Amino acid sequence: MPDAASPPTHLSLFLVFCRIGLTSFGGGISGWLLREFVQQRRWLSEEEFLNGLALSQAFPGVNVSNMAIWIGYRLLGTWGALLSLLGIIVPAAFLIVGLAAVFSLLQRYPLTHVALTGAAAAAIGLSLNMAVLTIRRVPRRAGPVAVMVLAFVAVGILRWPLPWVVLGLGTASVAMAYRRLGRRS
Repeated sequence: MPDAASPPTHLSLFLVFCRIGLTSFGGGISGWLLREFVQQRRWLSEEEFLNGLALSQAFPGVNVSNMAIWIGYRLLGTWGALLSLLGIIVPAAFLIVGLAAVFSLLQRYPLTHVALTGAAAAAIGLSLNMAVLTIRRVPRRAGPVAVMVLAFVAVGILRWPLPWVVLGLGTASVAMAYRRLGRRS
């Protein structure tokens, strides 16, 4: 793990997740988490973060919640996981209820829809940034590149159901990695 200016405390971790939960709209949160925990605070290395991201996307449930739990647990154990999850969910839930009430009053104004479109564009940009970073980190071997291309074609072009693609390609990817590790030892 890279040198951090100061290790996280339970309160600082909770507050970081509160801020992220309250200021993240419409996706792209992985990019925000990367920037916060790897680039700015240096509490995690890029490799640790990407490993956690892969795990959080492989497990059932909401990726953001899974990632908050993983980061919290990695940094401060069980209490860190609980505080991270509460930090990213609870304040945002109150904000969403408040925004829904406000949006119901403002939905007839075109500027409201323009603002939501802008927030969606920013989220897409953060997601694209995360995708580019992840692609740069994929080992330049035929197996991982083939899995990446097949996943794109299967889901993006052929529109195959995501669970079956993940099950099939995930199993193939794990088998390839296991075989490669077996050759090393």
